[in-house]
Amino acid sequence: MKKYIDSGKKDTRSGFGAGLLEAGRQDSRVVALTADLKGSLKMDEFAAEFPDRFVQCGIAEANMVGVAAGLANSGKIPFAGSFAEFISGRVYDQIRQEVGYGHTNVKLASSHAGVTLGEDGATHQTMEDIALMRAIPGMVVINPCDYNQTKAATIAAAKYEGPVYLRFGRPSWPNFTDPDEPFEIGKAYVMNEGKDVTIIASGHLVWESLQAAEALEAEGVSAEVINVPTIKPLDEKTILASALKTKAVVVAEEHNAAGGLGELVAGVFAANTPVPVEFINGGDRFGQSGTPAELLKAYGLDAENIAKAAKKAINRK
Repeated sequence: MKKYIDSGKKDTRSGFGAGLLEAGRQDSRVVALTADLKGSLKMDEFAAEFPDRFVQCGIAEANMVGVAAGLANSGKIPFAGSFAEFISGRVYDQIRQEVGYGHTNVKLASSHAGVTLGEDGATHQTMEDIALMRAIPGMVVINPCDYNQTKAATIAAAKYEGPVYLRFGRPSWPNFTDPDEPFEIGKAYVMNEGKDVTIIASGHLVWESLQAAEALEAEGVSAEVINVPTIKPLDEKTILASALKTKAVVVAEEHNAAGGLGELVAGVFAANTPVPVEFINGGDRFGQSGTPAELLKAYGLDAENIAKAAKKAINRK
């Protein structure tokens, strides 16, 4: 079993900032827009290097998405950024009509997602955004696991022709993937091979799943861990191959049960090969105030609960 090492905790929003800067250097069509959150979304370096390609739209997210759509229709590659709650929920109609319906080349940069936003509480946290974005036809939905993967995913999103929802977070988080690994939209990554149970995870919970796999190995349980950064389109082939091998599955995500990765994976198995599946998610709840670690534990989104779910799935074979 491969042991993943935290090379130094970094927030995934900083991975976005680094990726945006690199994408801007690679392609002069890349532009950035934000709703008075330049610092929070780590757009400072892009704005400093490319001031004529940065637009501060103020606290007017609906207008920002409209401006981004206009820029895209003019041949630009706009990244429109705000907190996940605001960029997904507050302006859903604009995203559906101006970005989704026209399959417009807009990249929605969604920061501070999930309960790990922490102390800002329920009004700023979102556990429903993946469900909203998945429902829009043609929308790519990406939820990378660490700084390195977020940077690579941002660069890949800039090269992709079409709408993308890119989700990332606020807290400092283990940085453990290969910084030189290119990101492929639509690909799931097998982090560890195993034979007893498959753990499918996305975003921050990939690290928690790797920790759960280590704990399970100490008890003689061989867990395969699959990192699914692209939720839509889903890499069904990789997921099915693993499930056919282990015949027991856990899906872990920092999102509510409705409309998330778990339901999507369960639908794949229902259509192809029935296997027992256990779900680690936020259930049917809003967030609350607390530190990221406290909230992960309170919502059962930590390594301990993932390991328990893995044993339960194995017992259901």
